Amino acid sequence: MPGLPGSGTTEGRGARSGPVRIAVDAMGGDNAPGAVVEGALAVAREAGTDIEVVLVGRREIIEAELDRHDRTGAAISLVHADEIIEMGEAPASAMRRKRSSSIVIATELHKRGEVDGLVSAGNTGAVVAATLLGLGMLPSVRRPAIAGLFPTVREPAVLVDVGASVDCRPSDLLEFAMMGEAFAQHVLDRERPSVALLNIGEEKSKGTELVQRAHLLLADSPLNFTGNVESRSFLHGRADVVVCDGFVGNVMLKLIEGVIDIISRALGTDGDRGGLASLQRDFDYAEYGGAPLLGINGVAIIGHGRSSPRAITNAVKMAARFVETDLDAKIEERLKEASAGNAR
Repeated sequence: MPGLPGSGTTEGRGARSGPVRIAVDAMGGDNAPGAVVEGALAVAREAGTDIEVVLVGRREIIEAELDRHDRTGAAISLVHADEIIEMGEAPASAMRRKRSSSIVIATELHKRGEVDGLVSAGNTGAVVAATLLGLGMLPSVRRPAIAGLFPTVREPAVLVDVGASVDCRPSDLLEFAMMGEAFAQHVLDRERPSVALLNIGEEKSKGTELVQRAHLLLADSPLNFTGNVESRSFLHGRADVVVCDGFVGNVMLKLIEGVIDIISRALGTDGDRGGLASLQRDFDYAEYGGAPLLGINGVAIIGHGRSSPRAITNAVKMAARFVETDLDAKIEERLKEASAGNAR
């Protein structure tokens, strides 16, 4: 899987014994449950005894999908959930009304320690709400952040936040940067990740008050901060981690998705695919599986709503990689180190 060295293996698991157990919301996403079940089976077969997948959703529907495939050698089980939070539902009201939904049940399994992490390609707001309420935040984190992984002309880069926290303080952007740094260092194997701040210009005087104040905090932090980066330079690989608030990050995410859709349509009518086909493969969200929700007290990977079987497979691998590297503990450790340094 691009950008995730060692994913799907037991490397880095230390004292852990037995398989990594990942709950998968079988009812979440535009292509559920078919694509979700197919992708979950594929990773369970490929990983052998390293990963066990727990499908969560309506039992009779999931079993019918499982019966369509060869389950030989796949460590896969099923937990029933009566309800589904649909993609268009308001997360807050859906969470109150549907306590037996697949994403809520998956989160409860994680909270009780019956699984080590979860994956859902369903309603993003519902995934964020369910995990925040069910798992809580890491002690040193104020706001969660979704870390998007994007290809660049160099190596994949992390853009954080891409939609979890819209209204932010400068200190939140510093936390996002530190969480993104931990992701890049321990999951992507970057030795000392470079960090940049997304802005409308490279000068530190540019941007909103939020961005200018965040620049001061980042420059005074122990991070390998390289300054501001413009959106046009992001995909040139100017930094391993690029930081912004969730509003700006989500606009960036949707813009890139829109450009790829246009390229895909062009390829559908263009006989000479050439370099465009390669570009389309590079920017295919299925290559990265999903976006981790950083800052929660656990592991949650949010898949694209249109996730294919390959995307689900890679999302489960990413979740397993987070468990193997104990990333939430490393994030908490990094934030405590920074806080202690500021206190001195």
